[in-house]
Amino acid sequence: MARNTDRMDAAIVRTVRRILFGGVIILSLVLIVLWRTDNPRLERVRMSLVDATAPAISWVNGPIALLTAMGRDYRNFADIYEQNRSLRREIQSLQGWRERARVLEEENARLRALNNVQLAPQLAFVTGDVIADSGGPFLQSALVNVGRQDGVADGAAAVDGAGLVGRVVGLGENSARLLFLTDYSSRVPVVVQPSAQRAILTGDGTRAPVLEFLDRAVPINAGHLIETTGDGGVFPPGLPVGQVISTGPGEWRGSLFADFARLEFVRLLTYAPDRTIDQPGGLVNPDDALSGTTGDDAEQPRVETAETGSSAE
Repeated sequence: MARNTDRMDAAIVRTVRRILFGGVIILSLVLIVLWRTDNPRLERVRMSLVDATAPAISWVNGPIALLTAMGRDYRNFADIYEQNRSLRREIQSLQGWRERARVLEEENARLRALNNVQLAPQLAFVTGDVIADSGGPFLQSALVNVGRQDGVADGAAAVDGAGLVGRVVGLGENSARLLFLTDYSSRVPVVVQPSAQRAILTGDGTRAPVLEFLDRAVPINAGHLIETTGDGGVFPPGLPVGQVISTGPGEWRGSLFADFARLEFVRLLTYAPDRTIDQPGGLVNPDDALSGTTGDDAEQPRVETAETGSSAE
């Protein structure tokens, strides 16, 4: 019995749905016909319907417009959020490229500075990369990636884009060890210009080595140029080293031109002064020099011959 009742209710519901659906279709068709038919009476009917439904349409249109605006704002927000994420990724990528460009710019500047070092025409050089730094309180040295096969000699002077860095103290086929001017065991003969006063630049672990054995009678001032003298045949003469600074009464130090904090490239100089003396001097006898004659033109001793009794030169 219950099953029959359920079936009857379902049949009634289906019938009502069909009637309503058919009524909506008929009403839609009637409205289309009324709206599309060009007749003055129908026009008045249409306007009456519009006037009657306008308040309701306005009331319904407000929430619909609000919901539409909310949907549009949400879509814009989603687009902006996605654009923001994309821009963040692009900014991160650009920051990486900017850092890389900064490093390359600094490296390029150091290489340009290295090319501007004023060297004597007879000096040859090999440019190398600083591949390791053994900096410490009692040892200040570095390794470069050029060695004996590149023409580097033991004791060769090393310069950067500003001035003298140190010298080679260890040499291999493909690498060399540099001893910096700031190391405790570094001793470099230098000359202070323009007074031409000679001294020894002694490393003490600081960035300003001590100037020793200066002649106190010859006045020097802070800011005077320090250059190598070439004494000993290790360093070429005239290499810029630094400037004189004063750290106390009668205490002078050298402020080095080389930038050890950002040392990446160095030039190792090939310098071998010729000290060979293969000919005697032109003057043998000082007395002959005063008379305007040389040893070859001097008067030969007179020799008496036993047979003729004459003399011969």
